[in-house]
Amino acid sequence: MALRFDNRVAIVTGAGGGLGRTYALELAKRGCKVVVNDLGGDRHGSSGSTSMADKVVGEIKAAGGQAVANYNSVEDGEKIVKTAIDNFGRIDIVINNAGILRDISFVNMKDVDWDLIFKVHVKGAYSVTKAAWPYMRDQKYGRVVVTSSNAAVYGNFGQVNYSAAKHALIGFSNSLALEGAKYGIVSNTVIPTAGSRLTETVMPEFMLDAFKPEYVTPLVLYMCHEKFTETGNLYEAGAQWYGTMKYYHSEGKLLPKATVE
Repeated sequence: MALRFDNRVAIVTGAGGGLGRTYALELAKRGCKVVVNDLGGDRHGSSGSTSMADKVVGEIKAAGGQAVANYNSVEDGEKIVKTAIDNFGRIDIVINNAGILRDISFVNMKDVDWDLIFKVHVKGAYSVTKAAWPYMRDQKYGRVVVTSSNAAVYGNFGQVNYSAAKHALIGFSNSLALEGAKYGIVSNTVIPTAGSRLTETVMPEFMLDAFKPEYVTPLVLYMCHEKFTETGNLYEAGAQWYGTMKYYHSEGKLLPKATVE
C-alpha cells in the first residue's frame, strides 16, 4: 500500500531543484501540504531568485497538490516555519536539504569560505528545526531529516569546511533524536548521492544518469512517515541502493596501569 501523508505539513529546504524538488513533489503527490523553500541562489550561495521555488509550487498545484513557496534563507528559520503555520496551521515534517559548496584547498581557504558553509548547513538546519520544534512538541509528533554527506564520513579534498559542517549535522540529529523521543519526534540523517546543483559540475554524464535524485527519494519519504519510528540513525542512499551506516568499536585492550615512556 502506498505511503500517504494526508493532513501532514512538510517544510523542504532547498526544494527548488535536485533532491529537494523530488521530495516536495512526491510528498505532495501523496497528500502532504508542502512549503517549498528555496533562496534561488547558485551552488556557491550567491545571488537569489524566486523562480525556482515558484516553479516547483506550480508543478505541485498542476498535479492537484497543495504547496506554497518560501524564499527566505535557511538562517531565517522562524520565517520559513511561519509560512507553514500561516498557510497550513501546523508543521509535521522538516527536511533540512538546503546546501552550498565553497570548495577550496585548506591552505587557500578564507574565513568567508568556512563561515558561509556553516551558516547555511549548520545554522540553517538549526534555525529551521528550532522554530519547528515547539509545534512538534506540543502536538507530540514530528519527523526531522537532516542531510549529511560522504565527505563528512570519509573526507574529501578541498572540502574541509563542507566535511566539518556535514559531520556536525550528524551529531545534531543524533541529539535531537534523544531529546525528541518522549514527544514522538523522530530525527535521522541521510547521506544521499545524487545529481544536483552541488554535484552536476563534478559528476560525469553517466553518473548523473545512474545517481538520479529520484533514487534517493523513496528512503527519505519513508523516513518522514508516521510508520517510521527508528530514530538517531544514519542512512545512505544512491543509485537505488539503501543502507544503514553503523559505528563499531574495535575489541580494544584494557591497560589498567598504562604509562607512556
